[in-house]
Amino acid sequence: MSKILAIIAEYNPFHNGHLYHLQKSREIIKPDYSICIMSGNFCERGDASIIDKWSKAEITLKCGFDMVIELPVIYSISSAENFAEGSLKILNLFENVTLSFGSECGNLNILNDIAEILYNEPISFKTALNQELSKGLSYPKARANALLLYLNDDKKYTDILSNPNNILGIEYLKAIKKLNSKVTPFTIKRTDNGYNSLNIENNLASGTAIRNLIKNNKDIKNLVPTPSYNIILNNIKHGNIVSDISLFEKEIIYTLRKMTLQEISELQDVTEGLEYSIKTAASNCNNLEDLINNIKSKRFTRSRIQRILLYSILNITKKDIKNAYEVKPYLRVLGVSEHGKELLSKISKSSPKYPVITSVKKFMDNNNNKILKNMMEKDILASNIYTLGYEFDSKANLDYTKKLIINK
Repeated sequence: MSKILAIIAEYNPFHNGHLYHLQKSREIIKPDYSICIMSGNFCERGDASIIDKWSKAEITLKCGFDMVIELPVIYSISSAENFAEGSLKILNLFENVTLSFGSECGNLNILNDIAEILYNEPISFKTALNQELSKGLSYPKARANALLLYLNDDKKYTDILSNPNNILGIEYLKAIKKLNSKVTPFTIKRTDNGYNSLNIENNLASGTAIRNLIKNNKDIKNLVPTPSYNIILNNIKHGNIVSDISLFEKEIIYTLRKMTLQEISELQDVTEGLEYSIKTAASNCNNLEDLINNIKSKRFTRSRIQRILLYSILNITKKDIKNAYEVKPYLRVLGVSEHGKELLSKISKSSPKYPVITSVKKFMDNNNNKILKNMMEKDILASNIYTLGYEFDSKANLDYTKKLIINK
């Protein structure tokens, strides 16, 4: 049986730290194939990817992966919990998979201890969580505080729960338990110091730091692998850089003004009467920053608000999320290496119960599963909205016209 290395990523954009992670994982795991489950044009923190999903897939293949599978947007812009669970549902469709993820601590046992608590939810932990939520804190902050209380404020856990890659790793481990998955987890310690880090001396920078450099027309040549640099440069040249979701502020505000309170309340992540704040803000604001500042509070984080704003223009409701978790997802393959074509052939032949998609048109014409078609419609809409952020050309229906990328 072939051994598969899997990495779940946003690659926004693919940088030297990502290349290190891939190369180190391959060195240790020695897989037959390396696959990437990658978010598309919009990302988990409720923001836009700085380059489109096909550009990211091409970079990812050129940097050493054998297959790139798009994480449906219904998962990719969701909370860390849903992002992780959606990704693991896709990986469960494969056999003999080792999932390698980066973490600030690099200690799988400690991360797994925390995941075990979150999965089992002991009574004393749930009591502490409810107490923290009653203080008006956001759910992530309340959960972190409750965990520390449950763990008797053990200092070794404090830093772990304040680092985003650790938290995402914990969600992967929790999803493995929840889905009774056979995926084997593995973690590698991150080589940078966080999301805003910039280490010119060692040619390392976080995705956030690199995106800021791109936005400010600064050179990133030494901070990303050559394929990444060349493709980003080409996107800059053609005006295809999407800096952030502020480029869609008019579409967002227009959509929210058009929606009723009831429709806003049905969007994913809208709870506790938040629809009233959203509707009022949309009726009185003319730019994204003011809109977010008028909605967010101690209870609702900026990331959560941004996700809701994306849900609004993509019309992703609580019902859509619920339905998505009741089906096995499709495998939307964006690209393969020459070696990866072997794996694509294998899974296409051995997986009749779930669709392996290399042609969106064929899938939409021939598949009768309404939930899966709805998920794909959201992916298509996400691409159509994303290109509105381009400086020049803004073509729609690229999901129909873009061909499978084959890296030779």
